[in-house]
Amino acid sequence: QVNLVESGGGLVQAGDSLRLSCATSGRTFSTYTTAWFRQAPGKERDIVAAIRRDGAGTYYADSVKGRFTISRDNPKNMVYLQMNSLKPEDTAVYYCAARTGLVMVSNRLGYDYWGQGTQVTVSS
Repeated sequence: QVNLVESGGGLVQAGDSLRLSCATSGRTFSTYTTAWFRQAPGKERDIVAAIRRDGAGTYYADSVKGRFTISRDNPKNMVYLQMNSLKPEDTAVYYCAARTGLVMVSNRLGYDYWGQGTQVTVSS
């Protein structure tokens, strides 16, 4: 069982940066692949980025490549999403997710555990 709690969202202007954090619980956090998803009003929940449980591999959606960076700190049970050069189209609720195993999966159905989400709003 893994509990996930996101923080760091807020209202920013286009071009600004934000750093989202995901605090996790559980002694086996290092065995979980983790990811960030986002969901805008009226749209599907789509993957933003994922990171392998050992931190050695990452995946990014095309829309955020070069602007967002996912990272994790296993001893601290934390996952981060650094978001730079934010755009209005990045506005969404951002969710932290975790799944057992090594493989990064882009489909939300592949993740077993979810946080409650944190709102990110980017004004133009």
